Amino acid sequence: MATPIRVAIVGLGFGAEFIPIYQAYPGVEMYAICCRNKDNLNKIGDKHHITTRYTNYDDLLRDDKIDAVHINSPIPDHASHTLKALAAGKHVACTVPMATSQEDCRKIVELQRHVNKIYMMMETTIYSREYLFVKEMYDKGDLGRIQFLRGSHQQDMNGWPHYWPGLPPMWYATHCVSPCLALMCTPSQPATAEHVTCHGSGRIREDLIAHYGSPFAIETATFRIKGTDVAAEVTRSLFDTARQYRESFDVYGSLSSFEWQQVEGGKHVIHTGGRPEPDIPRHVHVPDYAHLLPPSIQPFTQPSTIQDADHLSFVQGGGHGGSHPHLVHAFIEAILHHRPAFPDAPTSANWTMIGLCAHESAMKGGDKIVIPEM
Repeated sequence: MATPIRVAIVGLGFGAEFIPIYQAYPGVEMYAICCRNKDNLNKIGDKHHITTRYTNYDDLLRDDKIDAVHINSPIPDHASHTLKALAAGKHVACTVPMATSQEDCRKIVELQRHVNKIYMMMETTIYSREYLFVKEMYDKGDLGRIQFLRGSHQQDMNGWPHYWPGLPPMWYATHCVSPCLALMCTPSQPATAEHVTCHGSGRIREDLIAHYGSPFAIETATFRIKGTDVAAEVTRSLFDTARQYRESFDVYGSLSSFEWQQVEGGKHVIHTGGRPEPDIPRHVHVPDYAHLLPPSIQPFTQPSTIQDADHLSFVQGGGHGGSHPHLVHAFIEAILHHRPAFPDAPTSANWTMIGLCAHESAMKGGDKIVIPEM
């Protein structure tokens, strides 16, 4: 019998959601968990019958039995935790964003290439049922030629952990950037952006500005997808903007277009060209895509399997579109077949740096910023 892939999860807030998925995945051992809070560590460990527990991340990385580390630590720790794990010879899955500086993005890409381990940014939007539905439409030719893409992620971050207050909106832009680019990827060429222009609008409270020196309530960026004639627009807000949670993307094609629901519980819309004006729009039900997964983890696309429904990620995020088991499947398949994950390190760096460079552009009054090549 083949040796199982032994996975460790770091960070047990949102990260705990992935424990039962790994436990149900064939050929995987959900081996270890890590959390600085020992009481929470033991609570989660007891609940899921995991005996290997760490309060110190460096101790976890010294455990030679661990093959892969799934990082769900606070945003400021993503880069350092990823670099340490790769240096220790572990495969890495890391929640978004990859990092909060261009320098750290470059370091991760270079180290990943050097150690030849899998790196995957665990971007929920490109494995959500809505994205998979639109991707299926595009692959079947139903959209025709893609003409324009738009993403938005508006969220009230009051009450979130200490590193969130005043965070520049575009530093956490991958949820609206990634589906626009993922849709344009081909098997041989990931879609990336070369440059970005961004404008900031409005102003957040002075006490929030003091944290990062970022004044804007909303940042809106445009970028052209490399090697195409398609542009995309993305919008982010985190504080002092009245809007129900919205994590969305719209796709405009020559034959059909897809527009996200306006409010939670609403319906998505398909616009079909060539019809009488009243018949162009129609509401559409987006199906689940659990059939793409191994049978043992198919149930985890459903909201009923969420471990902590009171976590703010789910109160506001609506369960991330059933993406969690798809993310696990993509990561494990990349390890098993020794192939790049989607998104891999260079692609993740570009998608992250679109946001980082967009904020730089906003702070410079809308200057065009070239995104560094990876």
